[in-house]
Amino acid sequence: MSSTRKIAVVTGVLFLVTEVAAIGGLALYGPVLHDADYVLGAGADTRVFLGALFEFVLALAVVGTGVALYPVLRRQNEGAALGYVCGRLLEAAVIVVGIISVLSVVTLRRDSAGVAGADAPSLVTAADTLVAIHDWTFLFGPNFVLGANTLVLASLVYRSRLVPRPVAVLGLVGGAMICGSATAVLFGLYEQVSVAGSLAALPVFAWEVTLAVRLLAKGFTGPAQPANTAEKWASSPAAVGGHSLAPR
Repeated sequence: MSSTRKIAVVTGVLFLVTEVAAIGGLALYGPVLHDADYVLGAGADTRVFLGALFEFVLALAVVGTGVALYPVLRRQNEGAALGYVCGRLLEAAVIVVGIISVLSVVTLRRDSAGVAGADAPSLVTAADTLVAIHDWTFLFGPNFVLGANTLVLASLVYRSRLVPRPVAVLGLVGGAMICGSATAVLFGLYEQVSVAGSLAALPVFAWEVTLAVRLLAKGFTGPAQPANTAEKWASSPAAVGGHSLAPR
């Protein structure tokens, strides 16, 4: 297996991991995100911890996709490839902030459970604030930053034909739609976790799954080097007359 094929396989696996981890984390966080009195009750702490673990795996996989793709993308456009890696790092960092805010609600509940005469309204307010931080990180990380990263990657693979162009177009559409949806949520047009928000997220979900399956099944289809590399070499002095600079 060539190194480029290995990169395709690793990237495909990591993209699938991001989808499973993102869905799992959101589902497991349910009690702490939707129960206003979670901090006062018994609490499903084990479930929340498992959700945090899923999201931490998500953050690692997000960074992994950027790092894995960099050797291939830099041959097409080094600046854009570096930007994609930095964007994925930013996306993961925002996700980790959300994880910490949710786990802080659990800590607050546990620390206040054995305290007599604890101020319930203040505890609920503090927990709501931490959940609100998570909700904002969920908007900016897996929506705004994800959309921007998707547009960068889809543009690169579209121009270089590293994957079939219909797949790249799906990424361009998905990235634009998730950014547009995040803007609508930011200005209060609808809730992020809603029918409209879910529909807007479907194209980017389909893009990542389709890209992952394509890379696992067929790998990259475009040139491993920029199209003009061979032309530059052919016109260089070292290539004139069939001479080579390689040591004999």
